[in-house]
Amino acid sequence: MSEIIILFLGAISAGLLGSLTGLGGGVIIIPLLTLGFGVPMHYAIGASLISVIGTSSGAAVAFVKEGFTNMRIGMFLEIATTAGAIIGALVSGMLNPNTIGIIFASILLLTVILNLKGKPDHQEPVIKGSLEDKLKLFGTFPDKGVIKSYSARNTVPGFLMMMFAGAMSGLLGIGSGALKVLAMDNMMKLPFKVSTTTSNFMIGVTAVASALIYFQRGEIIPAIVAPVLIGVVVGSVIGSKTLMVSKTKKLKTFFAIVITILSVYMMYKGITKSFS
Repeated sequence: MSEIIILFLGAISAGLLGSLTGLGGGVIIIPLLTLGFGVPMHYAIGASLISVIGTSSGAAVAFVKEGFTNMRIGMFLEIATTAGAIIGALVSGMLNPNTIGIIFASILLLTVILNLKGKPDHQEPVIKGSLEDKLKLFGTFPDKGVIKSYSARNTVPGFLMMMFAGAMSGLLGIGSGALKVLAMDNMMKLPFKVSTTTSNFMIGVTAVASALIYFQRGEIIPAIVAPVLIGVVVGSVIGSKTLMVSKTKKLKTFFAIVITILSVYMMYKGITKSFS
């Protein structure tokens, strides 16, 4: 019973930190379960995917109502992320947990670097006759009372990057939000607010696709998933309210240091166990 309470409190912290920094709770849940509680990697990934679905769903509704999320772009790119997530989940079943741990640590380090970098803010016009025009990958969003228009660019590279982001989500049990935002910000040149909110909308759908495979393999354990899901959702709600009044720059730096230490430790453990 005490372990469940500790896990629940840890999940609240994961949801809180994840929402404050934009990295999502999954990047804390996996190390918490594997390093802190000794949960096998595949079961930790299953629990993390369920928590990703829960945290994404609540925030996504608010962003859609506010007019930031581009549903058409999100659903189009969801084809890529869902296909990638299914592939990632299937590959996960074939890989040694130590190998997954090493990959997880590597992607975590990349996520931290991307999160600390300055975010570009694009506002590209629609080019008549372009692929983006034909697919209607454009829209508007509110910005300080002004409605601004934008269009996507480089759809094919962005689509392929989304497939990779989906594969990492299915393989590692994280939202891969940083990779999704990278694809939409840097490659497709969407406005920052549009890319982050559309990414949040997509994360839950991507996680559902891979979670079904983990469930079918019996790697989603209710005794682990229940406290993690409730804790992460509670933490995310607290984090979203705190975000409005807190300065998160110092927190992001501190969080990045913690995640880097965890990543290096997970990589070290994975490598030493692989060769032992």
